[in-house]
Amino acid sequence: MSLHIRKATSQDIDALLQITKACAKHMIQKGIFQWNENYPNSAAFAHDIARNELYVLLENTKIVGCIVVSTLMDEEYKTVQWLTPDDTNIYIHRLAIHPETQGKGYAQFLMQFAENYAIENSYSSIRLDTFSKNTRNQKFYELRGYKRLENIYFPKQSVYPFYCYEKIL
Repeated sequence: MSLHIRKATSQDIDALLQITKACAKHMIQKGIFQWNENYPNSAAFAHDIARNELYVLLENTKIVGCIVVSTLMDEEYKTVQWLTPDDTNIYIHRLAIHPETQGKGYAQFLMQFAENYAIENSYSSIRLDTFSKNTRNQKFYELRGYKRLENIYFPKQSVYPFYCYEKIL
């Protein structure tokens, strides 16, 4: 088995939507209402591709996951008291691994890629958020050295908060 990461193209959007919809269904079955019919969507992925910030993880030739490594601070993040100044950070979004291939270390592989990218390009920190009801994700990030900060809300996704995390590099 061979794993590799490449930049996503518009031809990847359908495969990515299949993955994120499978992830949403898998989470909903566990009572985690983090993703739904509104998010993630093709417009979000198209925007990520246009900004050259979406990466896909391939197992041999099959797309099994994705990650967005962005320099753009979302509006919802602007009120958060981050650990570092706002000028040299990257933001992780839409980290997804197809449920059929979860538990193989693929999310760790994508996060290591993002962290290496940040270090190689002299960013001071990595910022992200995860759903307050998704304790598996919280543990995943905390074990990687991310510090939980404030709550933010995405009303189209959930009435529950999302926890912001930051890792200083």
